[in-house]
Order: sequence, then structure tokens, then C-alpha cells
Amino acid sequence: SPYQPVIEALGSYPQKKFYNVSKLGGAKYDTLPYSIRVLFESSIRNCDGFLVKETDAMNILDWKTKQNNVEVPFCPARVVLQDFTGIPAMVDFAAMREAVRNAGGDPVKVNPACPTDLTVDHSLQIDFSKWPETVLKNQEMEFGRNRERLQFFKWSSKVFKNVSIIPPETGVAHQVNLEYLSRVVFEVKDFLYPDSVVGTDSHTTMVNGLGILGWGVGGIETEAVMLGMPVTLTLPEVVGCELTGTASPLATSIDIVLSITKYLRQADVAGKFVEFFGSGVSQLSVADRTTIANMCPEYGAILSFFPVDNVTLKHLKHTGFDKAKLEVMEVYLKAVKLFRNDESSSREPEYSQVVQISLSSIIPYVSGPKRSQDRVAVNNMKSDFQACLNEKSGVKGFQIAVEKQNDIVPVQYEGNEYKLSHGCIVIAAVISCTNNCNPSVMLAAGLLAKKAVEAGLVVKPYIRTSLSPGSGMVTHYLSSSGVLPYLSKLGFEVVGYGCSTCVGNMAPLPEAIRNAIKEGDIIACGVLSGTKNFEGRLCDCVRANYLASPPLVVAYAIAGTVRIDFETEPLGTGFNGKSIYLRDIWPSRRELHTVEEECVISSMFKELKEKMEKGNKRWNLLEAPESTLFPWDLKSTYIRCPSFFDKLAKEPVSLQPIENAHVLLYLGDSVTTDHISPAGSIARSSAAAKYLTNKGLTPREFNSYGARRGNDAVMTRGTFANIKLLNKFIGKPAPKTIHFPSGQTLDVFEAAELYQKEGSPVIILAGKKYGLGSSRDWAAKGPFLLGVKAVLAESYEKVHKSQLIGIGIAPLQFLPGENPSTLGLTGREQFSILFPPELSPGMTLDVKTSTGKAFSVIALFENDMEITLYKYGGSLNFVARRF
Repeated sequence: SPYQPVIEALGSYPQKKFYNVSKLGGAKYDTLPYSIRVLFESSIRNCDGFLVKETDAMNILDWKTKQNNVEVPFCPARVVLQDFTGIPAMVDFAAMREAVRNAGGDPVKVNPACPTDLTVDHSLQIDFSKWPETVLKNQEMEFGRNRERLQFFKWSSKVFKNVSIIPPETGVAHQVNLEYLSRVVFEVKDFLYPDSVVGTDSHTTMVNGLGILGWGVGGIETEAVMLGMPVTLTLPEVVGCELTGTASPLATSIDIVLSITKYLRQADVAGKFVEFFGSGVSQLSVADRTTIANMCPEYGAILSFFPVDNVTLKHLKHTGFDKAKLEVMEVYLKAVKLFRNDESSSREPEYSQVVQISLSSIIPYVSGPKRSQDRVAVNNMKSDFQACLNEKSGVKGFQIAVEKQNDIVPVQYEGNEYKLSHGCIVIAAVISCTNNCNPSVMLAAGLLAKKAVEAGLVVKPYIRTSLSPGSGMVTHYLSSSGVLPYLSKLGFEVVGYGCSTCVGNMAPLPEAIRNAIKEGDIIACGVLSGTKNFEGRLCDCVRANYLASPPLVVAYAIAGTVRIDFETEPLGTGFNGKSIYLRDIWPSRRELHTVEEECVISSMFKELKEKMEKGNKRWNLLEAPESTLFPWDLKSTYIRCPSFFDKLAKEPVSLQPIENAHVLLYLGDSVTTDHISPAGSIARSSAAAKYLTNKGLTPREFNSYGARRGNDAVMTRGTFANIKLLNKFIGKPAPKTIHFPSGQTLDVFEAAELYQKEGSPVIILAGKKYGLGSSRDWAAKGPFLLGVKAVLAESYEKVHKSQLIGIGIAPLQFLPGENPSTLGLTGREQFSILFPPELSPGMTLDVKTSTGKAFSVIALFENDMEITLYKYGGSLNFVARRF
């Protein structure tokens, strides 16, 4: 680095060295937001004149004038993978070794350059939800059906340098990242620099609550970072969020999160950094901060950053950080001005804009029934659901005829008769996502359950209840506080650790209940304490899904319906026929504080760390090969060598035109990566199910798409297989399309397969905000393997657009004010697109159709590097060529 002269010794720790970026940046540095200071330090430390240039560092220092106008590289300190996206990443590395060997290179050189941690059991398929067939049974099932991919992970841990595998039965990725992997300050051979991370999970942003800059990116982009390439981002605007006041005693962290989500959505923070300051920040614990930071993908921000302060240091001390290390950390962060001090007289950084939020204005809310941004005050829940029944079908409405809104469907279950009606709850899940990093909300659920049981309240047995913590630490403090047995008595058994109900990985509802819901056309509800509630995600017969805090999930499960006014109507009848209201069992802040102090102690973090270091018996005894190249099993339905590197190019190829392409799908606005990328269970009627059946598997052996992400044949067949996919060619939600040469209506994969056999390229037409959401790597890889050459959309989610480029699909955008409808396109035409030899960022391209119509689109390449990656057939091929 040309900036080596600014390396200094750290005050009273002369053996410690660091880049004194504060001195280098001078007065400009002092006005930078804290998050931008982290970007600046990274650019100084990694400046090599090639991937990171001096002009990049100076652009970051000139953030005030350069924001939103220049692209800058960022080299994170580490990478975090979870199993869903970790398996294809490591399979790609294995395939890259194979391709490099075949091209005459040395496969041993193929290793991550950036430290990489992979959490194996991020996802969890629930088979058993009632005691005693819970945690151990589910873990046993998971280990059994996933043995093949676990062996692959273990092989990866043996042969790849710079890769650490977190063994099964430990915890969900973002939780482990927060509790175990986070350093806050990196120290390598006595050299200090800020911890930072990118990950393949959208919840990676949780670590910003600890003052660690981090966000989620797609699997393809992550793999490039693992191989030493920086993340490229537009130098972002930074929205300062000033928190003042004190929240209501009844408002939980989730209420604060959802309120801030609403405010920041209205402030339009999409594609921006958010940074918190103000007197209210110091009133939030680290648990509160990480909960808020975790939610930032839902309001569109890249990340939500809480600078390190005294609250952070106190938290780290309680979680077992070494005292000497904490002292060095504090001195270093203050030296580079990355430490926030409320009592300091120094002025706050300058921000692109400031949003002010008074915590005292926050009241309890839930979100739903279809989108997380649609907040409903708890005291308005009953009337709001009634309005949803009346409204036309759409983002909130269900359009139920007035005469049918009070229909009751009797159903027999376990020898008793129950009555289902609109608003009845059939799924209630306290799941691993936002809440487990915050003991107060989980303990609130447990204390509420304790009071409910003691009062004689119960949950109806047909409601699919579950408790899926993010780590064993949560189970530890629920158990040590004495509330876990009461949650169990209400049906909230600990089913295991990982994403489950939230991503559709749950045991099916009882058949009698499913039939009653469908026959009566009942708007049944799910209530969960997560961050995502897309329609149809939990279960295809559950149309209304609400996000709520853990204690409210338990409260609604007891009530059995969302059509209740907690202020005036009782949850149920307790002992001696007494009516029990929510206010009778809601725990006070004083109760919560007392239990939290007694139970959430440093020993739990110590126990968690010891567990991670020891692993577990099944993992330790698992055998795996140690060969340089992975021994692919041609019969495997889990691990398959993908075809991405079949045409490994040593030099860029000339851009070829797309000629006479058919439209595979004609989509509307807000198509999410949930619609595109395979996720959840494998439907028995799907193309992936047909493939697995032909391989001799029974439906019980299908497992989930997440578990089979290492098999490109399954994942390609699962692309665009979402039951809620609305293809304008079909006119109703279904994973179908039309193969125009034959006129057949087919599964999307079957149509794409026919086009490929005919040698015909395909494209996709779409509306605004194409590619919202998570699960991003296969949202690009899948269409690529389906033969998609380009997407023509009105606008894109930025990360997904980068993923398309990274795999070799051209992201093209209609001119402002134009779309397929205004251009008179039906999608039945064939399209030809010409790429000029000297393609430049933002260039306008000509498109011609078989009907004679012509129009122009914008090539959404933001810089020359993206064009280079596209020419090589994607970033993975570009990086692989150096081997």
C-alpha cells in the first residue's frame, strides 16, 4: 500500500500497529459518518493500485461531494456463509478446482483468500413439533437425510485453506455471527483494523448493532470476495437517524423495529446506509440495536449502523471478551475516531439527510397480512382484519362476500369438534430470526406463557405451534429462567435451531384442518415472530400471515384468532370460569429486567463458545475424503458438479448478439427472488419432484430445495417454481408458462428445456423492482441454466442486478416511461438485441421484434469492471482464469 507511512504504533501498546486514518484524513475525516470511516480505512489498508486505487480512497474521503456519484471498492475483513448458500459456494469451489486441473493449472491453489466461516445448520426442516419428538428427533432426521452434504462440508473443511466450518446443532448463521464470530476489531500479527463482513444471508446486517460494518450480498458476489475481489458499491448516501425519548413499557424491541421500519420506508432509504445517533441510542441495549439492524433489508437500506460506544463495550465484557483485548479495542477505536461518545462535546458527523424518531411515540404493532411494511396497531387488529375481508384482492384485501364473512366450518380433530372461521390461527411460530439476539422479547414470551398456564389458559391442539431458537443460548436462558416448561405446555416446543417455519420448512397442517380451510374458503392465519411474511410462504392454505413480537405470538395462539380486541375481550376462560385478559398476564418491564439480569449472563456465552469449539459427536465421527479434488458421485442427488466452468475462458470473448429470442416469462412488478429462486419444500407435482422420482426417491426423501442447493439439476428445475408466480401468459398464480412454438402450457423448466433443445435463446420481460428479496444466488444461476440471456425490466433491485451480471445475464432496462404495455408488446414476439463491440456503462441498445416493432433499452452496467465480468461469462469465470 502507498499509505504505509501512516502506519503507527498504538499509544501505550507500542507492539500494536494500525493505519492512522484519522490523521491522514484530517478535517474531512472528522465530518464523515462512522460507517464511511470504516470504508475509508479499508481502502487505505487494501490499496494496491489495481483492485483498490488511491483515487478510490480519496473519493471516499470526499464522500460529501462524491456520494451517489462514484463506484468504490470495499474489501471486507471476512465472509460468513450459511448452509443454503454455502453449499453451492463450496460446490463451485470444488468445480473450479476440477476446471483449473482440466485447463492445466494447479487445483491446490484454488482457496478462499478472505477468511470464510460457514454455518452448517442454518436451515431446519421440522418433522416433529410435539414433545418428546422434538430437538433430538429433528436433529437426528436432519443429520440422516443430510449426511451426504455434511460429508461434503467436512471435506471442504479439510482441503480448503481459510475456511472454518461451524458444525451442526450449533445455531443459525446470523446468530452465530453475532455471538461467536464477531471480533469488532481484527488483530492479525499485532496489526489492528475494524471488523467487517459480507454474508450470503440477508440477516448479516445484524452485526451492525455491534458496530461491525456488514451486509448481505448474493452468493456469486460472495464467492468473488472469497477469492480476493472487493465488493463494488456506489458510494452511498448516509441517512442519520436521530433517536430521542423513551419507548412505552408495553412496546417491545419488535415494536421499535417495525416503527423504525415504517419511518425509514417513508424516508426512502433504499440503497443507502442508515446510521443512528442521538440521546435515544444510549437507551437501547446491544440486543435492541442488533434487532433493529437486522430488519434493515425490509426497509431497503444496505445496512443500519450503530457505532461502538460504552454500551457496546459493556455488552462485550458480559459476553466473555478478554479484558486486555477490550482495552486495546477501546484505545484503537478512539485513535481512529470510530468510538461514539454521547458525553463528548464534539459535533455529530454530517449526513446526507436526518430522520428524527421519538421512541415515546411507539406503540405495539403487528405487520401483515401479506407484507412486512403494512403495520397494524394491536388495538386496531380486529377492525383492520375485517377491512381486509371487505377489500378487493390485492396487497391487503381478500374480497370475501359479506354474507360469507361470518361462516363457521366445524371440524373433527383428535376426537373433539372445533370451529374454524375467518381469522382463525392455525400456525403460531416463535422462530429464529430477529428475536433471539434480544433476550427481553423471548423472556417476555416465556413469562407470558407462565402466567397463562398458571391462570388455566390453553392453546387449541390443531394450531401448529413451534419454538425454533437461533442458538442453544436462547434455550439455555429460557430454561434457566424457568419459563421453558410453560411454553412447552402451550405447545411451543423447541423444535431445533435454524430457519424453519419462516421459509416454509414445517410439518404440514393436519389433513382435517387443511381440508376444512379449503372447503370453507377460510382466510386462515399464521402469526410468527420473524421478518418475512410473503403470501403463501408458510403454507399454501394460509393466506394471512402476521409478524408479531414473541409474547404476542403466544397471546394470539391462546386467543386462537386475530379477530379479537385485547382491551375489551378476554383471551379465554381460566380456572373457575374466570375471564382472563391480556393485561392480566402481560409481564412488566421490571419483571423482565429482573429475570434478564439473573439469567442472561456471561456463562451462557462461555458455554456457547465451548460447544462450538468441541463440535458434536456425530460431526466429529463423520468420515469424509481428503483428496485435493472432490470425488463426485454420479448417482448423488445432493452434490453434483455444475456446468458453470465448462467453458473456462482465458481471454474475454466478443459480445454476441441475442437473436430471435422467445420470452420465457412475462412478469409484472415486485417480482421477488422468492418467486425466482427455489426455496422451501419440494412440491410433489413440480419438475424437481419428477427428477427425484426418476432417481428412485420417494416424496419423504425429497428434503428441501435448500438442502439440495448443491445439485444444479434440482435447483434449475425449482427455478420459477413458486406457486405464487404470476406470469401474464397464464393469467393466474402458477409456476407455468407457454412454449410458443408448440403452444403447450408447461412447467417453466419444461418449456425452457424445449427451447434449449431447439437452440432458441430466451429472455424475461418484467416490470418495476425486479429481484427484490433474499435467496439471491440461485435467482441468477437458475435463470442462467434455463437459458435466459437477458432480462428486460423497468427497474431492478441493485444486488440482484449485480448477480445477473455476475452469472452472465444482461440486465436491460426500458427507457423512462416505457414498458411492454406502452410499447404494445404481447410477449409472444421474438426479440433480437445487438451488443456493440465497444460496450460502455449505461449505453442504449436497439431491440427489434419479429413483428417489426423496434425500441431501445439501457444496458445497466455501472462500470467497466461489470462489462468485463459479463464478457468473461460472469465473475466466477473471471476469477477462475487466474489459476
